[in-house]
Amino acid sequence: MSTTPHPGSEHLIILPDREVAEELAEDLREEGFEQVRVVREAARTEEDDEDHEWAVYVQDTRLPDTSGSGAYEGLRERFTEVARQNGGWYDEPGDDRPPAP
Repeated sequence: MSTTPHPGSEHLIILPDREVAEELAEDLREEGFEQVRVVREAARTEEDDEDHEWAVYVQDTRLPDTSGSGAYEGLRERFTEVARQNGGWYDEPGDDRPPAP
């Protein structure tokens, strides 16, 4: 089994609240996501240089490397909605597409 993540296997759910991030990470672990951790995420704009957010990093290598597949897109949409519901946003490292609507 390869240790290099394939496109679509890494996800960041950026949230403004640490407790929410930790609860989400625990929920995802209980669902069977094995590689989940909460990390401190520095803001990416000059205006927010000193702001930091909490991110839930998820690496899911269970899905095949097939962007555009139903499972792949479903996970992306789910994480986008979870982030939005909690005042955050979703980022998929290495994904050059715009954020999901």
